[in-house]
Amino acid sequence: MFTSVDDVSARLAETGYLASPAVATTVFLAARLGKPLLVEGPAGVGKTELAKAVAQVAAARLVRLQCYEGVDESRALYEWNHAKQLLRISAGRDESWDETRTDIFSEEFLLPRPLLTAIRGDEPTVLLIDETDKADVEMEGLLLEVLSDFQVTVPELGTVTATRRPFVVLTSNAGRELSEALRRRCLFLHIGFPEEELERRIVRLKVPGLGQALTESVVRVVGALRAMDLRKAPSVAETVDWARTLLALGADTLDETVVRDTLGVILKHQDDIQKAAAKLDLDAL
Repeated sequence: MFTSVDDVSARLAETGYLASPAVATTVFLAARLGKPLLVEGPAGVGKTELAKAVAQVAAARLVRLQCYEGVDESRALYEWNHAKQLLRISAGRDESWDETRTDIFSEEFLLPRPLLTAIRGDEPTVLLIDETDKADVEMEGLLLEVLSDFQVTVPELGTVTATRRPFVVLTSNAGRELSEALRRRCLFLHIGFPEEELERRIVRLKVPGLGQALTESVVRVVGALRAMDLRKAPSVAETVDWARTLLALGADTLDETVVRDTLGVILKHQDDIQKAAAKLDLDAL
């Protein structure tokens, strides 16, 4: 998939994803070693976008499993098309049960979900297991089988083994601690808030119409907000949103009025907005 760490950086940059050396190195190793990649960090720092960018540069199909509380095997792996099975049973009233059972538990009646879809694919595939920490602990047992041997067992059909292993990315916002067994099977990457220089590059790439001075001011103010004790620190995605907001407003500089009127773009809780309005000193930045 990649020839070197520099190749990762260059090709991801072509998609608009600016990767730090740590990100590029870990992606290269995950691809070279055939290991799943567990990416952890705050919301909005580019974890999901990393998987999308890898799929784009590799010309691979992106298969996404969005995790949430209560997601189970039928949503993640497969389920049977019960309505179609009932129609088939009704249509074959004169058949024996053995004949009917052999038919209704066949490929025609199987509804593959993301994990089975990725395992069975014979084309380049990126499997994104998004927000893994939101799934129940029981879900990790299923993931362990998939990530250990890249195979899935369907009792009625047998074991399905991957002929071409997908590139697997698991993301986590660290809402709960993932099991050590799951972590052992993955390479680990933590993506935090970027350094100022990298964030300036990201803003210039995503919002090219914003002036250099205003770009630097935006990044400095966001950095100051992250240093405060807020309920939700602004993410990189919110930095970009703020930059686009300022461009849409035609702002040339960041003054107290502009900042006060647009804080809701980067801060999502009223107490955070009040704290920032009281403590943020633009003259000191």
